[in-house]
Amino acid sequence: MAEPSSPGPFSDATSHDRSIGVPSSSPGRSDLPPFEDESEIRGEEEIVQEEDEEGEELFGDGMERDYRVIPELDRYDADHLDEEDYDSMAPDERAEAERLMRKRDREEAIATGRMRPGLLYEESDEEDERPTRRRRLAERAAEGMEDDEEMIESIENLEDMKGHSVREWVSMAGPRLEIYNRFKNFLRTFVDDKGHNLYREKIRQMCEANKESLVIDYNILASQEQVLAYFLPEAPAEMLKIFDEAAKEVVLYMFPKYEQIAKEIHVRIAELPLVEELRSLRQLHLNQLIRTSGVVTSTTGILPQLSMVKYNCPKCGFVLGPFYQNQNQEVRPGSCPECQSGGPFEINMEETLYKNYQRITIQESPGKVAAGRLPRSKDAILLADLVDSAKPGDEIELTGVYHNNYDGSLNTANGFPVFATVIQANYITKKDDKMAVGSLTDEDIKAIVALSKDERIGERIFCSIAPSIYGHDDIKKGLALALFGGEPKNPGQKHKVRGDINILLCGDPGTAKSQFLKYVEKTASRAVFTTGQGASAVGLTAYVQRNPVSREWTLEAGALVLADKGVCIIDEFDKMNDNDRTSIHEAMEQQSISISKAGIVTSLHARCCIMAASNPIGGRYNQSMTFSENVDLTEPILSRFDILCVVRDIVDPVKDEMLARFVTNSHIRHHPSNSGELEENLPELPTTSGLEKIPQELLKKYIIYAKEKVHPKLHRMDQDKVAKMYSELRRESMATGSIPITVRHIESVIRMAESHARMHLREYVNEDDVNMAIRIMLESFIDTQKYSVMRSMRKNFARYLSFRRDNNELLLFILKQLVTEQMTFYRTRYGSDQDVIEISDKDLADKARQINIHNLAQFFESEIFKAHKFTHDSRRKLIIQTL
Repeated sequence: MAEPSSPGPFSDATSHDRSIGVPSSSPGRSDLPPFEDESEIRGEEEIVQEEDEEGEELFGDGMERDYRVIPELDRYDADHLDEEDYDSMAPDERAEAERLMRKRDREEAIATGRMRPGLLYEESDEEDERPTRRRRLAERAAEGMEDDEEMIESIENLEDMKGHSVREWVSMAGPRLEIYNRFKNFLRTFVDDKGHNLYREKIRQMCEANKESLVIDYNILASQEQVLAYFLPEAPAEMLKIFDEAAKEVVLYMFPKYEQIAKEIHVRIAELPLVEELRSLRQLHLNQLIRTSGVVTSTTGILPQLSMVKYNCPKCGFVLGPFYQNQNQEVRPGSCPECQSGGPFEINMEETLYKNYQRITIQESPGKVAAGRLPRSKDAILLADLVDSAKPGDEIELTGVYHNNYDGSLNTANGFPVFATVIQANYITKKDDKMAVGSLTDEDIKAIVALSKDERIGERIFCSIAPSIYGHDDIKKGLALALFGGEPKNPGQKHKVRGDINILLCGDPGTAKSQFLKYVEKTASRAVFTTGQGASAVGLTAYVQRNPVSREWTLEAGALVLADKGVCIIDEFDKMNDNDRTSIHEAMEQQSISISKAGIVTSLHARCCIMAASNPIGGRYNQSMTFSENVDLTEPILSRFDILCVVRDIVDPVKDEMLARFVTNSHIRHHPSNSGELEENLPELPTTSGLEKIPQELLKKYIIYAKEKVHPKLHRMDQDKVAKMYSELRRESMATGSIPITVRHIESVIRMAESHARMHLREYVNEDDVNMAIRIMLESFIDTQKYSVMRSMRKNFARYLSFRRDNNELLLFILKQLVTEQMTFYRTRYGSDQDVIEISDKDLADKARQINIHNLAQFFESEIFKAHKFTHDSRRKLIIQTL
């Protein structure tokens, strides 16, 4: 007897099938044996009624009754049946149809803003990943393993952390997968304003250069993925690990075999908005992503750090591991799982993986330290490809994770648990890189090229140097040439000729020598400032010390090495010891520093321009003596300076009044409480040039562009003029007994000519450049002579000295000489000074004729003539100055 069947899930399904007209009969049903017992044959209506009440009997003796013919039920519903014939599709056609349907679904999802899971990425992702995923799931099911990934659901509301901290939340499987997918999608789909897929292009460039760092702009990430940008500073270690994995997948999707070149991809976070000072780092910054700046003071060598370690059991030979090491503690095995040995275990050198490790110390920038405070410093750890990205002396901005680690030595000293802190670097950028040509925008380069087409660009640059200092045009010319520099030569990598121009300022106190040097420190792209009193020989060159970490002798760079490809500024040059001063002989000419100490024998680069300032013996410069008698410097070091600028504090009532007005106006204009209203009322002081000054920021960019892009050649240089000038100058120097003229002075002229050509962005040195170089060279030499010799030399070399001088400037110089002579005459004869000085214009005309100036009318009407309180009485033919 068959048991009565109870209604179950199958009964509903069968009823539903019959209700919509699905046939329950099969071709073989008509062959079933007829029922022998007539009593079991009942009416069809009774059977249908019984089935509706009890359901079908799926098992048992009476199950065959469910398969008998029932014409009322065994029929198709024409509304639900497609009776048309279709040809079978080829596999390619079927794949194409499915692709078009997927494309249609994706476009609908983008249009409506609601995207189904599976439509987030490109079609090729589904084609590539799904068969692999299906196979992996099948393998796991065959092995009887549960797939954890199937249990992880996508989290749409990622910012709802359900009471967890950020670090706990991003460590969970669900949020981690969502962050992973979102960042991967960001890398693949972000498009900038110009329509470029920014990070695909960056990944391509990274792979072309065989690098493993992908730089992500934090501001762009924050604009696209606000939640990720919020989580990142709060849990940087966990987030960066997820970012690295996502970036690696995107890279391997674009370049499948790139893993053979770079095992890991590191995401570097740039442009973090808030910059913290080193001294402001506190407990709340622990385990946060921070951005700080400072100067690198020391670096260790590149050491190997354990990344994944395996151990050998010495008793049974079993390999234990792998053990993944972290920064905070060492992971060691407890016992051998094979022989239960407790160790000690040996590191398996073949299978253990290492990564690069370097420790650097960064110190607060000198300009940012508060008054009366000592600069603070902090250690930073560089890993992987960040090693050797900064060297001592570099001013850097560092983005990294602020970690703490237990330090037993601190506890011994302080008596309670104290943690040392360290920054684990994620991204480093140098200040020099920000000022490189690559940092100049197209607008900057257009402005620089347009500026170079000005006919008087050289004079404009000269008058734009140190605009807050009045006068001293010769010093400004020398500093401008030194900032642009000449072209170094190294034929065959054997004989090196320097291109940097060295300059020495010497003269009376209070003539703004140190101010000039401070201006250069702020303007030059890379400058190191030091003083003679505070600098020793090793401090200027290099010194050897024992590294506290590795306990080996290391070489530390001095000021000249740190200023490589920049400017080294030495104030109070005369206060240095003779032994210290001789240490820079090699650096000034050969531009290298040779070291042979503590078993370290090497040569360091010191390719820098040296600018020095010194005071004369006794405080003031004595014009009755030669330069070498005034300055306590030896001839070898003096001959290494290309330009010698003598600064004299000459008493001139008119000039002194103008200087006082300039200083007073400068103080009024730059007072902290000045709102800018006073500037309109301040009188404009007349200048000798009357040229418009170049803004300082543009001038800095102009210098950087010229030094990088322009390399003047000497093919068109007038060699005969230089040779003739050198022979005349050498003859004069032997007669006067002043500074000896050597072959280095010819090189100085060539360097200055190249610098002047570079200033005009010219490819070739022309006659103007040579004439200007000769003029500056001669002025530098003549200023170092005794007063009596100086006058005769100016007359002998007048044709060189008058080049590119404004005639009014020359005439004013001659007129001032006549005034000085007459004042001296009155003082010696009458014992008093005159308030009004009268000079015949015939005397001025005779002097002007000697330098080929014949028309004085323009000079008498010029601003410079009136500014120095001169008037011309044409009726009496007198030039009158009222003091």
